[in-house]
Amino acid sequence: MIADDHTLVAEAYRGILEPENEVVATVADGRTLLQQAPTLFPELIILDLAMPLLNGLDAILQIRHKLPNTKIVVVSMNKDPQLVAEAFRRGASAYIPKTSPPPELLQAVREVLNGRSYLSPSATKETIGSLLRQQPTESEGLTDRQREVVQLIAEGKSMKETAALMNTTIRTVSFHKYRVMKKLGLNSSAELVQYAMRNHIIGA
Repeated sequence: MIADDHTLVAEAYRGILEPENEVVATVADGRTLLQQAPTLFPELIILDLAMPLLNGLDAILQIRHKLPNTKIVVVSMNKDPQLVAEAFRRGASAYIPKTSPPPELLQAVREVLNGRSYLSPSATKETIGSLLRQQPTESEGLTDRQREVVQLIAEGKSMKETAALMNTTIRTVSFHKYRVMKKLGLNSSAELVQYAMRNHIIGA
């Protein structure tokens, strides 16, 4: 499966991969990925981190829970060493920048399907250091549901829209938002958006 909110990028990946692999589906956001993947049982998922509705980092955690044998290859514009390390901690098997040449995507997929991990040579030494330090991200104090609420509200969704997407009540969403604001010491929706961007819950 391919999960990327840019259609041209997703189709480019398909073109690179299909001579050797069957692409069973492409999706444009993390929630659709979580809905479709358990019915398709893909052997491998290629995903971006900056996806709407549910970002790649949180999607990785949930995919690993639902489909523990499915491998995950992250292809992202972001080369932040801590973010790369966090993707591996959450269960990714490979990480390559979107600026990589097409053959590197094939190489990463081959390595992962053969049971190995792959980190692009363009990754810096700081990435390895971040992995070794096991440095937690600031947002690890939030629950998965709280992170979902933060992303949807930071993307401009209303309480009603957020509740519908999460299949819950407006009251529950409001409670999660209140708990998050209190826990993080935030005083406004603008501060919540800044927090979400700083912690890669939404794209900058």
